[in-house]
Amino acid sequence: MQKRSGPLDWDDLRVFVALARAGSLSAAARELRVSHATVGRRIAALEESLGRTLFDRRADGYVLTAEGAGVLELAADMEERAQGILRRAGQEAGLTGTVRLTAPEPFAERFLIPRLAALHRRHPGISLEVVSDPRSLSLAKREADLAVRIARPREGELVTRRLARLAYGVYAAPDGDTSAWIGLDDSLAHLPEAQWLARHAAGARLVLRANTLTGQLAAARAGFGKALLPRWFADEEGGLIALPPPAPPPLREAWLVVHPDLKDVPRVRAVIDAVVAAFEEEQERLGPGRP
Repeated sequence: MQKRSGPLDWDDLRVFVALARAGSLSAAARELRVSHATVGRRIAALEESLGRTLFDRRADGYVLTAEGAGVLELAADMEERAQGILRRAGQEAGLTGTVRLTAPEPFAERFLIPRLAALHRRHPGISLEVVSDPRSLSLAKREADLAVRIARPREGELVTRRLARLAYGVYAAPDGDTSAWIGLDDSLAHLPEAQWLARHAAGARLVLRANTLTGQLAAARAGFGKALLPRWFADEEGGLIALPPPAPPPLREAWLVVHPDLKDVPRVRAVIDAVVAAFEEEQERLGPGRP
């Protein structure tokens, strides 16, 4: 393809790849943390520069044209090489710079942040970004540098380490309704906790559903009923009593995940060591046995 109006802007290609994957201006804008108008402007500039229409604009989103699919194949390879350059540069940065850690709620706010204060005092040059996101941020795309996940990732060439086994229990307010259950939103029906409830609370009165642990805990505290909660979370938050479960509760696992190119970057390694230490110190509270 021959460009028609000046040199190619690499940022336009980055936006193009994001839109091709997301399928809509708003989704690409969220991923890139820019406005949807910026995404549209960048795509228009790239199409003008290449002299090709790269997307069909449809009511349900943006769909690649045949020319766009060809550009995506080349641009995705360029993106991977660019990320490799960034990772190599990061290996030389030492114990300064930003490390982005993603973890599910409430692990990020209730567990990790309070226990990473010592890391901040020891390495003040490291700037931490701790992100709770309902979706799994991609380490390969540099959406995060490392992640704590409550399941072992199966995709990609990632380095994983089991951090802990997580015990669950049944909890309610001291004066709450212990005959009724607090459940999970239908969007979470695939989780082991939801499957356990489907088996062992079947036929019981379900008075409230929530899609977060904090929502379930708040409902239990308010007396709605009893909830299946991670033992460490319910104990740390307080205000609840443990009840005998109708069957052994599920046991889940916390995993640390990092891109192989980043695991030896000094600032990332420092955060990894701090996260591992936090889980090791709290293993008895988190669940039975050692990881």
